[in-house]
Amino acid sequence: MPEDVTTPVIVSSPHSGRYYSWSFMRRTVLDERGVRSSEDAFMDRLVDRAPELGAPLLVAEYPRAYLDLNRAAEELDPAVIEGVRYPTQNPRVSSGLGVIPRVVANGRMIYRGKLGRDEAERRIDTVWRPYHDCLEGLVRSARDKFGEAVLLDFHSMPHEALDSLARPGGRRPEVVLGDRFGASASPDIVEELESAFTEAGLIVSRNAPFAGAYIAQHYGRPLQGRHVVQIEIDRALYMDERLIRPNANFEAVRGLIAGVLARMIGADMGGLPLAAE
Repeated sequence: MPEDVTTPVIVSSPHSGRYYSWSFMRRTVLDERGVRSSEDAFMDRLVDRAPELGAPLLVAEYPRAYLDLNRAAEELDPAVIEGVRYPTQNPRVSSGLGVIPRVVANGRMIYRGKLGRDEAERRIDTVWRPYHDCLEGLVRSARDKFGEAVLLDFHSMPHEALDSLARPGGRRPEVVLGDRFGASASPDIVEELESAFTEAGLIVSRNAPFAGAYIAQHYGRPLQGRHVVQIEIDRALYMDERLIRPNANFEAVRGLIAGVLARMIGADMGGLPLAAE
């Protein structure tokens, strides 16, 4: 939390958690690099200036491979959890990406065999519910204090996910803004975000290939003054995806994001760098 909350903007990073407990690593069939492949690595560090600018910042500690905070608690996968019935028409669960994921990037299995239902419920009770209780509290507080809440939900995307979206000249989007095709946020907010990233030198697209998942769907209620935009950043901009390490442009991208946040918050940057090289 900032010393003084001066804005309806809330910043979150639900997929950057990197606490891989010994008990979890003992159960997975993946090595450390493999199990981290679905992590939005270092996104929490890229957005860590939000409190300096007056906005609350909520970041996950547990990793997405352990529990996915951008899924509903009911999105249980019977292929990885014992005693669960198959849901009706849920493509996320069918693909192994329920609240307790079955796979990481490129469809690699996390476990050999299934988890007990009690283990799944324990993870939801001790990780999912506290995170969402906190997030709901932040959204309500902003709505009560400022008349609206604007949740900027930051994620990262594999560079290869953008291959099909390359534009004339070979340039592909570097940022994808997801507002569920207008259902989760006011157009004015999305347009301001797009303008901020574009003026910082990045190529932006909307809702393709990521339109926003559970957090945008659940918390985004524009008519009630609750706005959510899912923001996906190309990992290749700031990290070595193979080694899962920040690259030489990391601090420049961190500064660029701070500039975007300052613009959305209306804060004084105080000399913080505005754009990447």
